[in-house]
Amino acid sequence: MALISTRNHGRLDYLVGLLLMTSPWIFDYASSDQYFIWIPFALGSFTLLYSLLTDYELSLAPVISIKMHLTLDILSGLFLAASPWLLHFDDVIYLPHLIIGAAEVIISILTVKSYDPNKVVAEDPNEALERSPYGEKDRENP
Repeated sequence: MALISTRNHGRLDYLVGLLLMTSPWIFDYASSDQYFIWIPFALGSFTLLYSLLTDYELSLAPVISIKMHLTLDILSGLFLAASPWLLHFDDVIYLPHLIIGAAEVIISILTVKSYDPNKVVAEDPNEALERSPYGEKDRENP
């Protein structure tokens, strides 16, 4: 079931990437001598990088497909959610990793699995009318 458009997924990608990169400071577990603060930072940086290279509305270059992007999101989310136990720092922090990781997986499952730049759905109904080959006059006289 695809409930999230690729455009909205892209918006979430950039938000989640920035959230991950800043989460050690937001959730107050940053410490210069702790290796595990770099896990969300690295995953967030990676998310931003492959988001910029995904074939969807909010990228710079269409290098990877949306299906590959969603696969990377799911793998990243699973690793993030499991990392406190895999890397033995669950006694210090685990909840942000688990929640954000699970959210990444759920968002990816609920996202449209293809992107066609020629079939962009307008978010504003008036914008859709402007793009329509029939224009405003046919809307008034069906």
